[in-house]
Amino acid sequence: MRRVRHVIKEHGRLGKDVESLPEDTDLSQAGLTSHASVNIMLALEAEFGIEFPDAMLRRNIFNSLSTIRTALEELNVDQLTCGATNQNSLGIN
Repeated sequence: MRRVRHVIKEHGRLGKDVESLPEDTDLSQAGLTSHASVNIMLALEAEFGIEFPDAMLRRNIFNSLSTIRTALEELNVDQLTCGATNQNSLGIN
């Protein structure tokens, strides 16, 4: 989750420290706006070299670190980035 937290820190404009947030924290309760969630989505696409399909462009996908992790796992991020073979090397755990 290191890389995901970094993206949220850089693009989320949260009022709380991303590093200390539990994975199930509601990001909107932590200050995430709809505009910032779009910025996070675009930054995640760039960071992991993926594209979220239209079916995943829902607010609940970007509701928490946990839901973002699930979305990245569904997109098989580990197979799409730099030949990494596990999630820990990607920083999503």
